[in-house]
Amino acid sequence: MTGNHQAPALLLFGVFVAVTLGITTWVSRNRRGSAEEFYAGGRLFSPIENGFAIAGDYMSAASFLGVAGLIALFGYDGLLYVVGFLVAWLVVLFLVAELVRNCGRFTLADVVAARMSERPVRIAAGTSSVTVSVLYLVAQMVGAGSLVALLLGNTGEAARSWAVIGVGALMVVYVSLGGMRATTWIQIVKAVLLLGGTVVLTVLVLVRFHGDFDQVLRTAAERSGHGAAFLAPGLKYGGDWTARFDFMSLGLALVLGTAGLPHILSRFYTVPTARAARRSTVWAIGLIGGFYLMTIVLGFGAAAIVGPQALRGSNASGNTAVPLLALDLGGGADSTGGTVLFAVVTAVAFATILAVVAGITLASSASVAHDLYASLRRRDAEPRSEVTVARVAAVGVGVVAIGLGLLARDLNVAFLVGLAFAVAASANLPALLYSLFWRSFTTRGAVWAVYGGLIPALTLVVLSPVVSGSPESLFPDMDFQYFPLQNPGLVSIPLGFVAGWLGTVTSTEIADEAKHAETEVRSLTGAGAA
Repeated sequence: MTGNHQAPALLLFGVFVAVTLGITTWVSRNRRGSAEEFYAGGRLFSPIENGFAIAGDYMSAASFLGVAGLIALFGYDGLLYVVGFLVAWLVVLFLVAELVRNCGRFTLADVVAARMSERPVRIAAGTSSVTVSVLYLVAQMVGAGSLVALLLGNTGEAARSWAVIGVGALMVVYVSLGGMRATTWIQIVKAVLLLGGTVVLTVLVLVRFHGDFDQVLRTAAERSGHGAAFLAPGLKYGGDWTARFDFMSLGLALVLGTAGLPHILSRFYTVPTARAARRSTVWAIGLIGGFYLMTIVLGFGAAAIVGPQALRGSNASGNTAVPLLALDLGGGADSTGGTVLFAVVTAVAFATILAVVAGITLASSASVAHDLYASLRRRDAEPRSEVTVARVAAVGVGVVAIGLGLLARDLNVAFLVGLAFAVAASANLPALLYSLFWRSFTTRGAVWAVYGGLIPALTLVVLSPVVSGSPESLFPDMDFQYFPLQNPGLVSIPLGFVAGWLGTVTSTEIADEAKHAETEVRSLTGAGAA
């Protein structure tokens, strides 16, 4: 990219960062310093506000950059991410949103440990939540690196590294100073910007083809080099049995993973009632559904207008498809319109990343402080000291995410998020559903469900083509690939459910019927909810 593109984009980056830092500073001056304020924003947000914040939390770099890039490169097979991400919200709405709001206070572990021995359950659930959060953060870091490398051209490697470090530093500031209230308002602002930018690009794509989406698809197929196969299943996940099982594994992870994501579950604690949590989810589904429908247009539009070859030349994984599409729609690289539209879209994408990493970092630091610290160090920890630990934890999580983001900078961000979803569905979801719906579920069952999904999921990722054994791996010169699938969900998700069942049936612990009855009444009615 030329200096003409760099200046306005960097200016818009600076404006958004300045505005969000202003929000964070203002909130930090008006906070009470309590755990409820830091973790849940005082539970003062309306369903509409929380719905926009959930949408802002969920519409991440994977959605805006990664999914559009996968559709542009692989056509029909890229649509799996759109379907999976959207259908997952029906699981959240009908199974967990209201019940989680009624049963918990700040974290996933609050729900699972409600009728168990708290210490082992909180340690297990907290460990899993931090792991999932870090994996999700890595995807956002990779997206930030791709954007800045595109913007600064020949200094790609150094630019990506500094972008990852800069995003990590900003997210620590947002969380440490502002807590949930600042993070929520940043997400609301980001959701409005992202939806507005997506609407503009979608309209411009359709105008380019005179409103004929069929023509968009036909042109995309012609330029793809694959012809009609571009619009049919199988380009990425067809062929041998390995690719087909990878397809099923990814779909299972996407549909079930959202209900186990810590930063999504924590959003249900920011509203005053369970009814508000349910209405928040309905708002989020509407916003997210509209966004993903437009993402389909952007993905095929990028293939038709920019072309897969140019996309791969910019970024092999397709992460820069939307900014390049904006550049072309605005009039090209040397036009004022192209420069302005490119700058706006890259700034919005960067804003997307900053808002999402703030939400994820807050959820992971809450798990460290509220679950791990309170269980391991001081069982009677005061709320203020717990909040202090959460702020320190945000720094530690940021450092780990930066390191992994630098390592994984060449992978597609949507693919990386798919791995996080698989771990969430394998470790968090079994324990959550069993604790909500199985009367006989025990402490051993909860711990086994978490570790029985978490450990196999991580182990299979390490032994998969993602890490070694192929030119696209993290370590292409090494080969310790023993598991053929790129996504472990098809194996690790059932293992999590089986481990939870096995731990319960082999446990000598007798389930506390009174505690279960109390939890059931609370989950269904909200009586006694915080």
